[in-house]
Amino acid sequence: MTIAAPSPPSLTAAVQAPSLVARILRRRETSAIGILLLLLTAICVLRRDVDVLSPDNLFIVSRQVAMTAIVAIGVFFVILTSGIDLSVGSIVGLSGYVCGMVFRAGYPAPVAAGAGLVTGMLVGAVNGGIISFLRVTPFIVTLGMLWIARTVVLVLGKGDSVRGIPEGFCLVMGKGSLAGIPAPVIILVIVALLSHLVLNYTAFGRRVYALGGNEEATELSGINTSRVKFMTYVTTGLLCGVGGLVFVARSGTASADLGDGMELYAIAAAVIGGTSLMGGQGTVLGVILGATIMGVLNNGLVLLKDPLGLSSYWERGIIGAIIVIAAIIDAFRTRRGV
Repeated sequence: MTIAAPSPPSLTAAVQAPSLVARILRRRETSAIGILLLLLTAICVLRRDVDVLSPDNLFIVSRQVAMTAIVAIGVFFVILTSGIDLSVGSIVGLSGYVCGMVFRAGYPAPVAAGAGLVTGMLVGAVNGGIISFLRVTPFIVTLGMLWIARTVVLVLGKGDSVRGIPEGFCLVMGKGSLAGIPAPVIILVIVALLSHLVLNYTAFGRRVYALGGNEEATELSGINTSRVKFMTYVTTGLLCGVGGLVFVARSGTASADLGDGMELYAIAAAVIGGTSLMGGQGTVLGVILGATIMGVLNNGLVLLKDPLGLSSYWERGIIGAIIVIAAIIDAFRTRRGV
């Protein structure tokens, strides 16, 4: 019997190294990291007179990133099933406004926060019920809910803001910090960890990815796809409720236009972070990276306003262009099976 000699360690390492690098380069988050580094480099070069990476600036940017990422993780659940939710901004606004109204009625923080979260879940349940059980297109349902939820806010408050949010609530949820870390960032870390665990280590999470990968095959395997899809919209509503509480705590008021346009930023963060619009692919880390790119871009436009004559009006146009580019890249990846 002839026994083959084992490969030398150096040769084995040389063979494994390229495959490891290839796997890293194929990951969807890698392109998001590249974009983020290029963006930071460009801003630092163009504004050498400003310490872009100063603790104060990073504190401000991280707080804004966290507020966007919380809502983006919510819509991420829906996109994984190849769905979409255009109403997330309005759910944020309605949840935050209900929280403010309960505060104004004299109830304590736990009751007000609970009311905001339940509101978000109820709106998500309405979306999910119509989409999952009545089989109506997500785009149409959530587009309609965008206007319905926003109208409810305007009717409830007659266009006025709710002021006088308790300072303790604002410090815990929005304005405060712990060891120099902004409160919204701490909340984001909790939301991200729980979402990652649910999506990667529970039966529900595996079914969400399977549903987005191939809904027909998932249904034929005996999984109740309608129930899974319904629960993703409820989850989206819940996380939008969390976002609404953070927004109210950050500003100290519940305004009638709270969360206006948030759907653009949330969906953009998910897509830029490598989430496939076809469903079934994406990570929580990628969503956070996408939200970070959005925050750095917004901060960069502010810093470059004077030297380049850029206006904040460019922000949404640039984000829209990035979404289109990310969608094109996703389409190429899907065709190549990457």
